[in-house]
Parts: sequence; structure tokens; C-alpha cells
Amino acid sequence: MKEQLNGIRVKAQEELSTVGSISELENIRVKFLGKKGELTSVLRGMGALTAEDRPVIGQLANEVRSFIEGKLEEAKKELMKKEIGLKLEKEVIDVTMPGKRKMLGKKHPLSNVIDEINEVFIGMGYEIAEGPEVEKDYYNFEALNMPENHPAKDVQDTFYISENIILRTQTSPVQIRVMENKKPPIKIICPGRVYRSDAVDATHSPIFHQVEGLVVDKGVTMGDLIGTLKVFAKSLFGEKTDIRLRPHHFPFTEPSAEVDVSCWTCGGSGCRVCKGEGWIEILGAGMVHPKVLEKCGIDPSVYSGFAFGLGVERTAMGRFNIDDLRLLYENDVRFLKQF
Repeated sequence: MKEQLNGIRVKAQEELSTVGSISELENIRVKFLGKKGELTSVLRGMGALTAEDRPVIGQLANEVRSFIEGKLEEAKKELMKKEIGLKLEKEVIDVTMPGKRKMLGKKHPLSNVIDEINEVFIGMGYEIAEGPEVEKDYYNFEALNMPENHPAKDVQDTFYISENIILRTQTSPVQIRVMENKKPPIKIICPGRVYRSDAVDATHSPIFHQVEGLVVDKGVTMGDLIGTLKVFAKSLFGEKTDIRLRPHHFPFTEPSAEVDVSCWTCGGSGCRVCKGEGWIEILGAGMVHPKVLEKCGIDPSVYSGFAFGLGVERTAMGRFNIDDLRLLYENDVRFLKQF
């Protein structure tokens, strides 16, 4: 048995000296040290040895095992070193070659305008509020003081998913959800995508964006609304910009007004952009209707508030002198690169 063990040592050393890969190394390990390996086969015969020979052979067997394991580890380190060297040779980098330029995208003009509007109002202490685009009829209409037969609820204007579930036609439902769950003071803006059943043309789209604002607190007046809109207009369109309010009707505000800004092209003198009027309509606004406050659990005898809403697409068209809304959605890179 001594001769067998010494023979295994010599044989293992010879095979390990010529091994060329990690897979070959594993095969050699299994061949000599595995459950059915040569060393294991020899050790199974130790039961037939005498009591005097058994410890001697056992010690020799351990020495052979340790020897083979040591040689296996040495061979593994050497093979891994060679593999890393070959990999480095193949993957060498020529640092003198020019790098590949990465084409970075830019924000869409609508995203730019939304971010600018958000910045203006965040600077005035407003928080951003968001809500679902698939909305309940109650939040989109009823809670906003619109009766059952209101024209805005007609299927010609609204996308109905079911009798009581729609695609929101405005971001006003976000205001209702906030007022239901938060006590005044409330000071929020609600940017987001909205949907109306409009034919696509130069000024209309069934999908567009709005940013609406809401302030509810004690002692809020129409003067606060006008002052806020003046700061907004000057921040977005320039310090020389002025605003004017025209009486209007919205079911959810009382009094209500359409808000114009002095033309950003001619400054109010009249030009092609403002159609000679010197003013461009950009948003609707007004004092929150007492019935809306009541539906949200807010006492209108204690609190008052104002709300406003503007179309992002119209604002973007004014900012960038775009004459066709469809250009904002066609994803023509030549057009978008301008911004």
C-alpha cells in the first residue's frame, strides 16, 4: 500500500505539471481526491491492515493528500495568473484614440415650461400635489359644483371609461382631494396631464397639460390672487409683463375671471402674435366657490381661497413662438433640438 500511495503522489505531480486550464485542473482533483478517486480507493483497503501498519499508512495517506492539495492550489494560482495576463493583452486600451461621443438628450419644451412654472410657485411657498389621471366623476365634476346636466360632462367632451370613471378633464380633482384630507392653510399647485375629446389641429389636442393652483386660508382675497398672478407673469414672461382680468363664469369659482398677459412679442402695442389686441389669454382664475369648500368639509364663513389654472401648451407656444401645437407632439428631433 505504501507503493500505491507513493505512486499516486508521483502520478499526480506529473499530471499537474502539464495542466493547461482550470477545467483540466478540476478533472485531476476529482481523479485523485474525489469520492471515487484513486487515493480514496486505496484508503478503503485500510481495514485489512494490521494494527501496527494502520497508523503508518494513515499518516502517509494524509501526507499524500496534503501534497496533492498543495500542488492543486499552486497550479490554480498559476493558471489564474496566466488567464488574467491573456485577458489584459486582449483588452488593452489605446488611450491615444479619441473617445466615442455620447449623445445626451435634453428636456422637452413642455417639461421645461412645467419646471419653470413649478419653480416660480415653489419660490412663493407652494407645494406640488398630484393625483390620478383616471378619475371618478365625483371629483372631476360634482365636487366642483357642476350639476348632472352640465355641458362639460357630455360624452363629446369627456372620455368615459365607465359611467362613473373618466379620464380627468382638468387637474382640479387634485385640489378637491387635498382639501378633503388637509386642513387649511393650503397652498398647492397641481401640474399634470389631462384629456378632452378634441379634434387635433393647430391649437387643440385630446391630450394636454395643465398647472392649477389653490390657496385656502383665513382672509384670502381677490387682491391676493391678482398679486400672485402678477408675480407669476413677470417671472415667466419678463419684468415688463402686465396682466388684466376679464369677468367670466366657472362653476367652481365666484367671482371668476379670464386672465390675459401683455403680449410677449410687442409688449402690448399690437402685433400678429396677439392679433393686434396687445393681450394674450393664458389662464382662468377666481375665488373658490363656497359650495366647493363646503363639500370638502371647510367652513366658508371662516376660510376663503382662490384658484387658477393655465394650459402648459399655450404657455410654451407663447414662450417659444410656436404657431402649431402639433409640433410639440410629433417628436421631430430637428424641431426639438431648437430648445
